Amino acid sequence: MRKVFAATALAGSIALTGLAVAPAAQAAPASAGATRAGASLGGWGTYHSGNQKAYTFGKTFRSGGRVHTHWHGKEFSPRKGYVWFRYEFKNGGTGKRFYGWNGSYQHKWSIKGIKKLYTYTCWGGKATFCGPSHRIY
Repeated sequence: MRKVFAATALAGSIALTGLAVAPAAQAAPASAGATRAGASLGGWGTYHSGNQKAYTFGKTFRSGGRVHTHWHGKEFSPRKGYVWFRYEFKNGGTGKRFYGWNGSYQHKWSIKGIKKLYTYTCWGGKATFCGPSHRIY
């Protein structure tokens, strides 16, 4: 009988202090935050090439009607790594650009009127050993 009273008192004190929260209530903010983080502006990466020999990471943000991207690329071989950016404009048009590098590299660029921006990393050639595409804006 004493164990039942002790367990009840302990559960009541935890509930009063706010430490006991239903598991569904704990999971809801985490999953909602994860959903928002994928679509929000900010840091992205590390995105690897298909063979894991090159990777990119960076930061994307909007300022003054332009979408700015500052990215870093790393690869340690005699061949080059390539990062591709594919974008969709608000008016329905599309575009692509890529940058190649050898070793370690960083670059900034911006463009006006972007609605969606995707990136992927390749190694050894502009279209070889490419990793999956990721939406970064």
